[in-house]
Amino acid sequence: MTTPSLVRTIAAAGLLLLMQLTPVNAGTVTDDGRIRGSADAPITLIEYSDFTCGYCAKFFQETLPRLQAKYIDTGKVRFLYRDYPRADQGVGVEAAVAARCAGAQGRYWPMHDRLFSERGRLDSGSFKGYAKVIGLDQTAFAKCFDERQYLESIFKDRQEATRWGFHGTPGFILMRTAGGPTEKEPAIAIPGAVPFNEFAEEIDRMLATAPRSQGEPIEPHESTAVAQNSPFIIH
Repeated sequence: MTTPSLVRTIAAAGLLLLMQLTPVNAGTVTDDGRIRGSADAPITLIEYSDFTCGYCAKFFQETLPRLQAKYIDTGKVRFLYRDYPRADQGVGVEAAVAARCAGAQGRYWPMHDRLFSERGRLDSGSFKGYAKVIGLDQTAFAKCFDERQYLESIFKDRQEATRWGFHGTPGFILMRTAGGPTEKEPAIAIPGAVPFNEFAEEIDRMLATAPRSQGEPIEPHESTAVAQNSPFIIH
């Protein structure tokens, strides 16, 4: 797991190029069933992850529930899951396909949660059993899974992660929902399953300078202060 002291920084010109290359625009993300939280949340947190990754399971078990209670369920953060299988084939890819196939039946998150509850101990023969447990149409799931549907989309997610500079899992991008990252309000890259308090510090810092609800005064925008104070900032 990468520590904050090893975070790679990117020059401003590089960030602009990265923004052009990366198909992430948090303000216009299509809800494909892999979003938790309010579409109007001021902050977006994207996770790039592998269902077989031990640190990813650690984040799911220990940190995500606290983020969900404090920020996601309260409308402050919307959470997006993106696939980053570490190998080109094998159980990690199969798990990502299984989750996508469950999503085709509107049950992405139940499958996501079931897969991570195994804490990385997955095998190829288990996925159809999980589909049955969460109430999927077995025939439709089996067809989707056996045909390895969604592979192209899964690997596009991985390409997206590498364009952000991630080379392992999990990796997280924190940004304002409206407009996505800009040179003045850059994205924050958080590599690794850092503790909840480190996520909270970055989210609270960003929320402190976010516009308030309509009818409330808007605080002065201090995006440069955020960039200077964050150990994770892409700058």
